[in-house]
Amino acid sequence: MPRDTLTADRIVRAAIELLDDEGLDGLNMRSLAKRLNSAATAVYWHIKTKDDLVRLASDAIWHEVELPDVDTADWRTAATAHAGGMHAMLTRHPWLVQAFGSHLLHGPRQAQYNDISLAIYEKAGFDADGADRAAAAVFTFVLGSALAPAAQVSLNRRLGKNGADAEQLMADALTSATETARQFPRLRERLGTTAATEYAGAPDRTFEFGLQSLLDGFEAALEAGGAQRRK
Repeated sequence: MPRDTLTADRIVRAAIELLDDEGLDGLNMRSLAKRLNSAATAVYWHIKTKDDLVRLASDAIWHEVELPDVDTADWRTAATAHAGGMHAMLTRHPWLVQAFGSHLLHGPRQAQYNDISLAIYEKAGFDADGADRAAAAVFTFVLGSALAPAAQVSLNRRLGKNGADAEQLMADALTSATETARQFPRLRERLGTTAATEYAGAPDRTFEFGLQSLLDGFEAALEAGGAQRRK
């Protein structure tokens, strides 16, 4: 493909597809150029480095998070939708969780998400410092909640390299972990009522429970602050 038929937007979209398929470690300019039916040198005309490419790809997928209308929605509804949208996006693109720890990520779409987050918690009644802390707490919780599924995807890729049977390796490790867990009373009790294959997984609706607990805490803090001011 001639160089002038390439655009930065096409390259970024192809990079997102490659990242979704192969993960952060699988992204390189040669593989990307092959997907674009181009030469790696042509890609460099538009995007200079792999770090730039990861930054642009990461910012592009933030548009998948539907931003709530802070003016019309109550703050808890907006906060739930906002955090849930980020969690769903990270689940679709698990490489982004890893990229947060290895790349400098920034861009207008991510900034818009962060700005709306502050607006939500200011509407709830926090002052600027409180809104900063609330937004950061929720962001950290969502990122942490997406870590386990992202790590699982990365682990499966690593275990499956060189023709290894990733599923069998995982099954063997799970059997060993289950036997270890049986040595401890509370884990043993749960293993008696839960299939061994579920031992490593979080209970249903763990994310929803954790998020609503955080928002309950915010609401309690705001109510307590209001009570103090009324004294």
